[in-house]
Amino acid sequence: MSTVEPERGTGTGTLVEPTPQVSHGDGDHERFAHYVQKDKIMASALDGTPVVALCGKVWVPGRDPKKYPVCPMCKEIYESMGAGGDKDKGGKDK
Repeated sequence: MSTVEPERGTGTGTLVEPTPQVSHGDGDHERFAHYVQKDKIMASALDGTPVVALCGKVWVPGRDPKKYPVCPMCKEIYESMGAGGDKDKGGKDK
Protein backbone atom coordinates (compact mmCIF):
# COMPACT_ATOMS: atom_id res chain seq x y z
CA MET A 1 0.00 0.00 0.00
CA SER A 2 1.39 3.40 -0.88
CA THR A 3 0.44 6.85 0.25
CA VAL A 4 0.90 9.95 -1.80
CA GLU A 5 1.69 13.15 0.04
CA PRO A 6 1.17 16.51 -1.60
CA GLU A 7 4.31 18.44 -2.38
CA ARG A 8 5.04 21.24 0.02
CA GLY A 9 4.79 24.76 -1.33
CA THR A 10 2.47 23.89 -4.20
CA GLY A 11 -1.27 23.90 -4.64
CA THR A 12 -3.82 26.04 -2.91
CA GLY A 13 -4.46 26.57 0.73
CA THR A 14 -7.48 27.53 2.73
CA LEU A 15 -7.33 30.45 5.10
CA VAL A 16 -9.55 29.75 8.07
CA GLU A 17 -10.60 32.73 10.18
CA PRO A 18 -10.96 31.99 13.86
CA THR A 19 -14.53 32.02 15.07
CA PRO A 20 -15.12 34.14 18.17
CA GLN A 21 -15.97 32.09 21.20
CA VAL A 22 -19.61 32.83 21.88
CA SER A 23 -20.87 31.88 25.27
CA HIS A 24 -24.32 30.46 25.83
CA GLY A 25 -23.37 29.02 29.20
CA ASP A 26 -23.71 30.37 32.68
CA GLY A 27 -20.38 29.45 34.29
CA ASP A 28 -19.02 31.20 37.36
CA HIS A 29 -16.73 33.41 35.28
CA GLU A 30 -19.76 34.62 33.32
CA ARG A 31 -21.99 35.69 36.19
CA PHE A 32 -21.65 39.41 35.52
CA ALA A 33 -23.74 42.04 33.80
CA HIS A 34 -21.65 43.68 31.08
CA TYR A 35 -21.72 47.09 29.39
CA VAL A 36 -22.71 46.90 25.70
CA GLN A 37 -23.94 49.54 23.24
CA LYS A 38 -27.72 49.78 23.52
CA ASP A 39 -28.31 49.50 19.75
CA LYS A 40 -26.21 46.31 19.65
CA ILE A 41 -28.40 44.73 22.34
CA MET A 42 -31.53 45.53 20.32
CA ALA A 43 -30.00 44.02 17.18
CA SER A 44 -29.01 40.92 19.12
CA ALA A 45 -32.53 40.54 20.48
CA LEU A 46 -33.95 40.73 16.95
CA ASP A 47 -31.55 38.49 15.03
CA GLY A 48 -29.48 36.64 17.64
CA THR A 49 -26.11 38.13 16.69
CA PRO A 50 -23.43 38.11 19.39
CA VAL A 51 -22.50 41.35 21.17
CA VAL A 52 -19.10 42.52 22.44
CA ALA A 53 -18.87 44.02 25.93
CA LEU A 54 -16.43 46.78 26.86
CA CYS A 55 -14.26 44.14 28.53
CA GLY A 56 -14.13 42.10 25.32
CA LYS A 57 -16.54 39.30 26.24
CA VAL A 58 -18.49 38.05 23.21
CA TRP A 59 -21.86 36.36 23.77
CA VAL A 60 -25.53 36.30 22.88
CA PRO A 61 -27.45 37.99 25.71
CA GLY A 62 -30.39 36.08 27.08
CA ARG A 63 -30.51 36.67 30.83
CA ASP A 64 -31.77 39.55 32.96
CA PRO A 65 -28.66 41.65 33.71
CA LYS A 66 -30.29 43.07 36.85
CA LYS A 67 -29.78 39.67 38.52
CA TYR A 68 -25.98 39.89 38.28
CA PRO A 69 -23.30 42.24 39.61
CA VAL A 70 -21.66 44.57 37.09
CA CYS A 71 -18.45 43.27 35.52
CA PRO A 72 -15.60 45.09 37.29
CA MET A 73 -13.58 45.44 34.09
CA CYS A 74 -16.55 46.86 32.12
CA LYS A 75 -17.30 49.27 34.96
CA GLU A 76 -13.69 50.48 35.10
CA ILE A 77 -13.56 51.02 31.33
CA TYR A 78 -16.94 52.79 31.32
CA GLU A 79 -15.92 55.13 34.13
CA SER A 80 -12.57 55.89 32.48
CA MET A 81 -14.50 57.03 29.39
CA GLY A 82 -16.01 59.85 31.45
CA ALA A 83 -19.54 58.60 30.84
CA GLY A 84 -20.17 57.62 34.44
CA GLY A 85 -19.15 58.43 37.96
CA ASP A 86 -18.82 61.74 39.79
CA LYS A 87 -15.27 62.58 38.75
CA ASP A 88 -16.17 65.80 36.92
CA LYS A 89 -19.06 66.93 39.17
CA GLY A 90 -17.53 69.50 41.45
CA GLY A 91 -15.02 69.17 44.22
CA LYS A 92 -12.16 70.71 42.21
CA ASP A 93 -11.84 74.10 40.58
CA LYS A 94 -10.82 74.19 36.97
